[in-house]
Amino acid sequence: MSFRFDLKIQDGLAVLRFDHGKANEMGSAQLDALDALVQELAGSDVGTLITWSDRKSSRGTPIFVAGANVTERADWSPEQVKAHVRRQRASLAALRALPLFHIGMISGVALGWGTEYCITCDYRIATPQALFGLPETGLGILPGAGGSSELAALVGLPQALRLGMTGERISAEEAQRIGLVQEIAADEEAGLARAHVLAAQVAKNSPTAVGAFKRATLAGLGQAPDVRREIEAKAYELCADSGEAAIGRENFSQIRKGVRPPWGPRQVLEA
Repeated sequence: MSFRFDLKIQDGLAVLRFDHGKANEMGSAQLDALDALVQELAGSDVGTLITWSDRKSSRGTPIFVAGANVTERADWSPEQVKAHVRRQRASLAALRALPLFHIGMISGVALGWGTEYCITCDYRIATPQALFGLPETGLGILPGAGGSSELAALVGLPQALRLGMTGERISAEEAQRIGLVQEIAADEEAGLARAHVLAAQVAKNSPTAVGAFKRATLAGLGQAPDVRREIEAKAYELCADSGEAAIGRENFSQIRKGVRPPWGPRQVLEA
C-alpha cells in the first residue's frame, strides 16, 4: 500500500498534517505522496492550504519536518542521489507554484528539508517551539531543494549565506526578524486559529483573481520593471476575460457587506 499524507479538504480549504516516520522525515515514498497531493490540489477548487504538524519525539520535542530521509540513500550511487535531489527540487517548486494561498504553521523542528518546505509556503506562522536551520554543508552537501536557490529572495543574501554556510539553528523570534516567519503564535492552537482566519478571508475572494495574483507576483520576482508590468497586465486581463471582474462589479454592494458573490471556477494564468 502506497504512502498517503493526512490531507483533509472541505469547503475550499485543504489541511495537510505531517505525521509519519520517526520525525516526519521526507523520503521517496513521501515525495510520491507529495507529487500526488500537488496534482490533486492543482485540479481542485481549494483556495488555501494549511500545513502543520503536532508530532512529538519520544522525548516530547515538537517536530514539523526534521529533514530528508538520508538513511534510505545508504547504498545509492551518486547518480541516484543526484536524480533524487533533482526530483525533490521539482516537487517543491510545483508545490510553490500552486495557485492557492499556502500557510505553514510551524511548531517544532524544521531542519534541512523542513526549512526548504517552509520556503514553499506563502505565509509562515510559527510557535515559540519552532526551530529552523540548514545543516547540509556540515554533511558535505548543500540545501538542494530550494534552500540554495530560493532562500535569498525571502530573507536577503547575507542571512541566506549565514544560514547555509554556518548551519546555525535559529529560533522562531530570529526567523521572524529576518523574514523567514511572518507571525508568531502562542501555541499550536492559536497558530491554527490564525491560519483559519486567513483562509476564511481568502475564501471570500475570486479563486481566479487570487491564483492570478500569486502567479504574477512570483513570476515578476527578479524581472525588469517592464517585464513585471507585462506579467501584471496579463494577470489582470485574465480576471477580465474570465468574467470575474464583471461579477465583482455587479455584486459590489454585497461584497462591501461581506457577502461572497457567485464567483466562477478558477482559471489559471499560464506561465
